[in-house]
Amino acid sequence: MHAAPSPAPDGPASVLGLAPVIPVVVIQDVADAVPLARALVDGGLPAIEVTLRTPAALDALAAIAAEVPDAVVGAGTLLTPEQVTAVCGAGARFLVSPGWSPRLLGAMQDSGVPFLPGVSTTSEVVTLLERGVTEMKFFPAEAAGGTPYLKSLASPLPQARFCPTGGIGAASAPSYLALPNVGCVGGTWMLPADALAAKDWGRVTELAREAAALAV
Repeated sequence: MHAAPSPAPDGPASVLGLAPVIPVVVIQDVADAVPLARALVDGGLPAIEVTLRTPAALDALAAIAAEVPDAVVGAGTLLTPEQVTAVCGAGARFLVSPGWSPRLLGAMQDSGVPFLPGVSTTSEVVTLLERGVTEMKFFPAEAAGGTPYLKSLASPLPQARFCPTGGIGAASAPSYLALPNVGCVGGTWMLPADALAAKDWGRVTELAREAAALAV
């Protein structure tokens, strides 16, 4: 995927092959991290992206890494090299950013774990391919052109593969997953706000199971 040091022996070689759907998780309370992760894993979604959008995020990631061995926990919404260092120290096994800069990309490459830098234009994709990066996050997927846009990239840029995220739901996910240059999608539809508020982990598991069945 890139010329950085190899991932740890027990780490994933690629983010895109972990599961058809990667839940994008925003955790407000650290106490919810472990039961939420277990619910997703039980439903067949082992790859979990914990976004750095809340003060609890880093501790939540560390708790999942320590207490849910069947989860492959990663960090999302990475914006700085310092955040890359922090999440890797907390146990992140993959990295996701909404966009990228040379400094951020360098930090992700140096981390030794697989990563998905965010892109939304053809020029960004070509620039990353020049740097040896072939796996990317397409964000915000629906707003940036959706499946027609990604389909149009498949022929001229067949080496680029994507995890579209942003505005994708259970109804639209299959059309993305059917594209030859899409390895997985990211989404939040298996994490409805009312279920999280009620700590209804059984419902989360049920929705995760339905999402895991979307593989084509």
